[in-house]
Amino acid sequence: MIAFLFWPLLACLILTGMHTYLGIHVIRRGVIFVDLALAQLAALGSTIALLFGYDLHDPATYFFSLGMTFVGAAFFAVSRQRHEIIPQEAIIGVTYAVSAAAALIALDQAPGGAEHIRSLLVGNILTVSSAEVIKTALLYLGVGLVHYLYRKPMITVTFDFEGAVLKGYRVRAWDFLFYMTFGLVVTSSVALGGVLLVFSYLIVPALLSLLFSEKILHRMAIGWGIGLGASLLGLYGSVLWDAPTGASIVCAFGLIFFFIVVGARFIKRPTQIER
Repeated sequence: MIAFLFWPLLACLILTGMHTYLGIHVIRRGVIFVDLALAQLAALGSTIALLFGYDLHDPATYFFSLGMTFVGAAFFAVSRQRHEIIPQEAIIGVTYAVSAAAALIALDQAPGGAEHIRSLLVGNILTVSSAEVIKTALLYLGVGLVHYLYRKPMITVTFDFEGAVLKGYRVRAWDFLFYMTFGLVVTSSVALGGVLLVFSYLIVPALLSLLFSEKILHRMAIGWGIGLGASLLGLYGSVLWDAPTGASIVCAFGLIFFFIVVGARFIKRPTQIER
């Protein structure tokens, strides 16, 4: 059993490690659903590849997906304004809805469309291969290195946008680099675990870590612990009840989210009497 779950668990840990960090950026930027939008664009790229006769696991399909996420990255970087008239979250929502609708239209024309929809939503991380895990780990390592080398402007643009503008940072260029590397991660993650799983790893650990600390390193450590717990619980439940693995892990994140949010409400008593 342990040997059978080794590569799926390792894949989950890799997703946790990278997505928790990116999730902290996403939440601070106030673009919670950018992951879903870019993941859906990646899915749209995959469906377009299907229409051209490529298999989901064909390398060409990956580049179709990557191309679509880069288009989204450029659009989101350009659409971010210093004084917003249209909230960027609204732009992201429209992008998600349109790309999802376009993917459904494309899948309706592709053979086995229903099965492809299921695969894009929840993936099949239980059957992930060692080669896929190693390839994803190396890609995430490269993205992590880029973020480490350029951590000062990246963090400044995310956490102090006005300050970055005043300091003369080329904020659109840094935004594009952020969304481009984010798109690289999302494209590989969607192929590995599906849209819903990727969203859960990105948002839930980073969001819950806010309840315990505001420091980035502390939040990353807390987020990794939450991601590990959800991964173990979801994998165990998937094997125990013979349930879809991706959906099981997403539900495990939901359970952890519920109990931590409710628990925090009772542990952190208000300092003043509510009226």
